[in-house]
Amino acid sequence: MFDEHSPLARVIEQVPPPAEPVNGRGDWADAERALGTRLPDDYKKLVETYGRGDFWGALCLCTPFGDDNPVRLEADLVEDFGPLRESWPEQFPYPFFPEPGGLLTWAITDDSAQLCWLTEGPPESWPVVIWSRDSDYERFDCGAAAFLDRWVSGRLSSELLHHETETAPWFDAAIERDHVYVRLEEPADGEGGLSYAERLRILRDALAPTADRGGYEYNGKRQDHFVVTDTGWQLTYETAYGHQLRVAFPPAESEAARRAVLAAIDRMGCAVQSIGTVHGTSAWEPSPGPSADPSPGLPTA
Repeated sequence: MFDEHSPLARVIEQVPPPAEPVNGRGDWADAERALGTRLPDDYKKLVETYGRGDFWGALCLCTPFGDDNPVRLEADLVEDFGPLRESWPEQFPYPFFPEPGGLLTWAITDDSAQLCWLTEGPPESWPVVIWSRDSDYERFDCGAAAFLDRWVSGRLSSELLHHETETAPWFDAAIERDHVYVRLEEPADGEGGLSYAERLRILRDALAPTADRGGYEYNGKRQDHFVVTDTGWQLTYETAYGHQLRVAFPPAESEAARRAVLAAIDRMGCAVQSIGTVHGTSAWEPSPGPSADPSPGLPTA
């Protein structure tokens, strides 16, 4: 349990955690012995609540648990950057843990910047330092949970940590997902056809409820990202790289996702040109037609 007025409680109010945190449980005593230091309590509760995954598509939380964890909490900065520091010491103003007061990474950004603790004093007082690939640094005098609280609420600004400012904050657990691309026939030019915005509206209405994940427009080409709230399926509808729909979902939900997505495409009035698996094992066959049974658990109107 934790204080309902704590920074972590405020993060949870803004960013719902997953039902099953990935790599969020383990023996903290063993983890601390392996690292050679005690860890802040707010970080432990953060890991137990969210596990491995990313906040706002921008910040990936490291955890000390999981044999197959690619972003483990480890004291490896000396090993990774020690040789560079010997050649360019001016680019490394902070020591590396386990050196006294050294940097210890607890999260990674989508731009490969490191979010570190500056391990000065007791763990509960460790400040956060963001260190970019270009050797730029930002220091924040707060712990990990307080940093996230201020960041997701818009009370903290950073030149080194970016996110979709037009969308509500979210967290995606680092679960296995299959990725399928559905190539659609190009919409006909001229009068009478639905606009891109109208097709997107129909798509999202068919899969509702959905949540915005951002997008962009350039030279008349669009790309829009959203997530199906009830299932966590991630979709991108675009004309930026051809007229297509990209779908990511847990492998066990492949058939439900296939039925729902192809039914939504049918409502859009779009014809499927091809379907390809980009990552994973799911192989979608084209829909047998509008008379197919709707997928369970999703609205049909």
